[in-house]
Amino acid sequence: MENNRNDHHEEEHQPNSRKEMSRRQFLTYTLGGATAYMAAGAILPMIRFAADPILHKKTDGDYVKVAEVSKITNEPQEFSFELKQQDGWYPSTANLIAWIRKDETGNIYALSPICKHLGCTVGWNNNSNFPDEYHCPCHGARYTNVGKNLAVSPKPLDTYKVKIENGWVYLGATEPNTEVK
Repeated sequence: MENNRNDHHEEEHQPNSRKEMSRRQFLTYTLGGATAYMAAGAILPMIRFAADPILHKKTDGDYVKVAEVSKITNEPQEFSFELKQQDGWYPSTANLIAWIRKDETGNIYALSPICKHLGCTVGWNNNSNFPDEYHCPCHGARYTNVGKNLAVSPKPLDTYKVKIENGWVYLGATEPNTEVK
C-alpha cells in the first residue's frame, strides 16, 4: 500500500508542463514566414501580369475617321491615317494606310496594304503586266480588288473593320478577309 500512496503523491506534485518554443523552432518559424512573405512579393505581380488581359473587358475597338463617304469610288483608293496608341508608358502615333473601295451594291470595304507573303506594302495598279490588281513589289505577290491572293501569297489581304457614321468612313482593327473564298 505504501507504494500506491507514493505514486499518488508524486502525481500530485508534478509541475504543470508548459510547452515552450525552442530557439530552433522560433528560427524555423521566423525564417519560414519571412521566406513566404518574400516569395509572395515576387509571385503576386507575376500572377497579376498573367491575369490582367483576362480581367479587361473586350470592346469593339477604337475606330479612326479616315475619309468622306462621298470620295469613295468603285476603284480602290489609298488613304493614309494616323492611329494614336500607347506603347507601354509612351504614347506614339502609327501612320497607317488602307485601300478603300465601294462594291457594286454600294458597300464600302477597306483592305490592309500589308502583303501576306512577307509583309511588304502592296499597291493598286502599279504593275503594267497585271492591270487592275494589287501587286507586291518585293516578291511579286498579286491580289484581286477584293484582296484574293492570285500568286505567291498563301492568304488573302486582311480587311479593316468599317463603320459609316455622319458621312465619314471609320476604320477599326484588321481582321482576316471573309469576302474571298
